[in-house]
Amino acid sequence: MPDKPSVLFVCVHNASRSQMAAGWLTHLAGDRIEVRSAGSEPAERVNPAAVEAMREVGIDITAAHPKVLTADAVEASDVVITMGCGDACPIFPGKRYEDWKLDDPAGQGTEAVRAIRDDIRARVEKLIAQL
Repeated sequence: MPDKPSVLFVCVHNASRSQMAAGWLTHLAGDRIEVRSAGSEPAERVNPAAVEAMREVGIDITAAHPKVLTADAVEASDVVITMGCGDACPIFPGKRYEDWKLDDPAGQGTEAVRAIRDDIRARVEKLIAQL
């Protein structure tokens, strides 16, 4: 790993799970880790329930926008965390890949999203410790 590792979070719509993970990693690691997120089929906007759940813990992801997954983003990342993107994520040799099995927050209220948010935080804390 280089001095400053980079992590890419990928989910289908880049509207909830990957945005919350990016928010947690940025919040917990500061500028020690480069953070990216993208989706194989990006939504129009970030899920309002995800924005609200993150706001409740003092993390503002209102400026986040869903982005399309590109091969360049994968190639530029040291670690690629997938969250239900299936085979849409390109594979490059030498990259570390993890698939996080997480419930999909799409269509769920803030109450349900809180549990997903907290699960993501625990996984991000573990990832930071490994990097």
